[in-house]
Amino acid sequence: MAVPMKPGITLKLFLAILAASVAAAAAMALATRYSFRSDFLGYLSQVEAQRLDTLSVALADDYRRSGSWDSLRGDYSRLREIAVSSAQLTQRLTLLDAEHGLIVGNRDLAPDATTRPVIVDDRIVGWIARAPLRRLSSAAEESFEQQQLRAAWVIAALAVALAAVLALLLARAFLLPLKRIAQATHRLAGGIYATRVEVHSADELGRQAQDFNRLAETLERNETLRRRFMADVSHELRTPLAVLSGELEALEDGVRPLSRESLASLRGEVNALSKLVNDLNQLALADVGALAYRKEKFDVAPLLEQGLESYRDRLAERGLALEASLDKGAVVFADADRLQQMFRNLLENAARYTDRGGRVRVALRRAGGELAIDFEDTAPGVPSEALPHLFERFYRVEGSRSRANGGTGLGLSICRSIAAAHGGEIAASPSPLGGLRVSVILPVAQ
Repeated sequence: MAVPMKPGITLKLFLAILAASVAAAAAMALATRYSFRSDFLGYLSQVEAQRLDTLSVALADDYRRSGSWDSLRGDYSRLREIAVSSAQLTQRLTLLDAEHGLIVGNRDLAPDATTRPVIVDDRIVGWIARAPLRRLSSAAEESFEQQQLRAAWVIAALAVALAAVLALLLARAFLLPLKRIAQATHRLAGGIYATRVEVHSADELGRQAQDFNRLAETLERNETLRRRFMADVSHELRTPLAVLSGELEALEDGVRPLSRESLASLRGEVNALSKLVNDLNQLALADVGALAYRKEKFDVAPLLEQGLESYRDRLAERGLALEASLDKGAVVFADADRLQQMFRNLLENAARYTDRGGRVRVALRRAGGELAIDFEDTAPGVPSEALPHLFERFYRVEGSRSRANGGTGLGLSICRSIAAAHGGEIAASPSPLGGLRVSVILPVAQ
């Protein structure tokens, strides 16, 4: 069974504009007909009123010759003869005397009848009246009216035809950008994230096209990040699993004896896998907003000082000196455990990627409604082109800050999620000490 085709938006818009145009044209034709009939009858009434003035003069001359209305009393043919000869009037006439008594004509005179006095020697001797014009009386007048009405309907038909053409052009012009966006949306839904729409205007349709392009760019970027993330995860898991597999095969084949050292090596790879999985879990929870935060007001300086003390031995083991400059009284509304986790990640990052014999300096200062915590280390530094990417997942700078130092490449990403959850920011820049400076900005509690 064939499914009937539904009308598209172009046809609907065309029919809507056309219907409005037809209604406007019909209303215009009807208004023209009503206006013409009323105005034309008014015009004919004015012409008859002027003729009635002429007839009044002719009747005054007849009264002056006769000295009375006796020659006209009851004789409508005589009145018509005078009217035709003087004013070209033939119908609806009534002659009254000075006291409005009937001489000849219609006894029931309409209240809105046109009346003119008949004046002889500055004295009103009678009244000539004509009933109002209710409809066209002559064939010529009716023929003229029909011609005008036909012209009005022809004009209305031409207006509708012109409106139909304009409606079709306007419907196509207005809906062409929407069709482009609809086609692009169909391609985007099919997974073609490189789809873009050309922007030809700055109106609502143009802004919609710009919004679509931004959406497509976001989806394309997210898809690229997703694919890269999956590749990075698989690569990060492959390395320790390959080491574990090789170690176990060596133990099974007897190539390597089962000893405390071999078990320690296996334990190290298991710990690396556990840390990677735990970091991935932390990032996944942060992405969906499920990472638990129990916030309260506290001075961040003692918390940071506690973290530095717990890491002093770790830094000394790496041959690094620790310097601290902490301003007291910097109260924040935050989760102390999450901030401590961020501090440990940043200190571990400095410990892993700073050359032996260097320094790590931590400074806490308050600036207005914010507090800044700077973690600085000595050489080696980070290339300027790599700084914007340090907080991306699995990103590592080649060379001194490589995978060989044991990191998962997720620590700084977790720090960025924690800072954002507290309404703060984190950024990397070159350190005056010659290495890297990571600055954490947090809002001060009100």
